[in-house]
Amino acid sequence: MKEHTTNYENTFIEVADDCPVPAAEKPPVKGDKRTVANIEFDLISKNPYKFTSDDVLFQVYAEKNDLTEAELEGARSQYFSKGQACMRASPLTKRYGWGIHNDEKGKIAVIARESPEYEEMLNDSTLKKVKAMKSSR
Repeated sequence: MKEHTTNYENTFIEVADDCPVPAAEKPPVKGDKRTVANIEFDLISKNPYKFTSDDVLFQVYAEKNDLTEAELEGARSQYFSKGQACMRASPLTKRYGWGIHNDEKGKIAVIARESPEYEEMLNDSTLKKVKAMKSSR
């Protein structure tokens, strides 16, 4: 079974052009269940450059589907047996004002759009830049 990936290397995912916030925001908690944005933000912000986007997206899937430890390995292969939306479609890049830096190993970190580091990423000629997907057409 072919395994797809969402990982980028040496790439910076810029905030979407139609992102509604001028500065990065921590995603708010809604009710008693964590949202996709909450899970992604907590994993990436507390562990910069520890996880790939595949790791983060699968963790969101596992948490949302209440997978047990025993189900994880088989579920991961099944999950990536078909293409998945990458971090360009993440609410962090589309709605909450966070850029995503992918290092040379594909490990990711969030970068606030108003930060000097975000500006450095934009001006770094060694990085490939891609825009997050717009929310509207």
